[in-house]
Amino acid sequence: MFAGIVYGVMAGALWGVIFLVPRVLSMFSATELMVGRYVAYGIVSLVFLLPVARRVLPRLDRRDWFTLFWLSVAGNLIYYFMLAIAVQRVGVAATSLVIGMLPVLVTLAGSTDHNAVPLRRLALPLAAIVLGVLCNGADVLTARLPADYAQSTGARLLGLGAAVAALLSWSAYAIGNARFLMRRSDMSSHDWSLLMGVTTGALALLTGVLVLGPSAASHHVARPWGWFTLAMFAIAIGASMVGTGLWNAATRRLPLTLGGQMIIFETIFALFYGFCYDARLPRPLELAAIFLLLGGVAGSSWAHAARHAPEHPG
Repeated sequence: MFAGIVYGVMAGALWGVIFLVPRVLSMFSATELMVGRYVAYGIVSLVFLLPVARRVLPRLDRRDWFTLFWLSVAGNLIYYFMLAIAVQRVGVAATSLVIGMLPVLVTLAGSTDHNAVPLRRLALPLAAIVLGVLCNGADVLTARLPADYAQSTGARLLGLGAAVAALLSWSAYAIGNARFLMRRSDMSSHDWSLLMGVTTGALALLTGVLVLGPSAASHHVARPWGWFTLAMFAIAIGASMVGTGLWNAATRRLPLTLGGQMIIFETIFALFYGFCYDARLPRPLELAAIFLLLGGVAGSSWAHAARHAPEHPG
């Protein structure tokens, strides 16, 4: 169980970077960021998949391919598109704190699974997480945001709505992916990550051709494409490939309810990176949200540790 928690924290540290990229590359649209990230992810995954393709591909049935398709769309394409929109409108901190609500949804989905901790024992931790997200929403709607963020209430609500959409798509991915890995225990986490990468990359390339292709010829604004390419491959290898592999390894070692709690570390690291980039300290409501989220995860982890501890230690 301890190894699963470590893998979950490491995945969160890598995934936290993806929140910073739309902020740093704000001159690129959410669609361009999504396509760039996952085309790079697909290329890297394909390089690693080719040597083992003859062993892995024949083991997939129609249900597996369908699972790959919908997980790629929900957990990658839709998720990052919505995340990029939210970051560019309300900022890294606000977006990551909304997505920090994910443990609540995953815990509720896994509450009936075998060996799950009863929800009554998680009531206070989950309430703290919910209250933390509410503090974050209040901060976004009342704070004075930098000029390059959304200024009107409607635009800020649109940014929060995009963050909620990212939350829902990631929740569907986290639950579906965990249950697939439990069902297909013969499929290694690494091989599944590579298959996911290639599938997502193909879908992202198709999206780029259909959506970005018609407007590419008329777009002559000079932008830092070198930095864009470098960032896309950096997060493709670090966040998408290594991070997903670590997350799959954590998923195999933890019950679904605790696995959901580990996703909060993505939020914590995203906050740290975002505050460092903006060179500022958290505002009071942001600080309250952070402490509530951390407290909720700590309480949930303690409940799981007590649930799975030996009855007769020593």
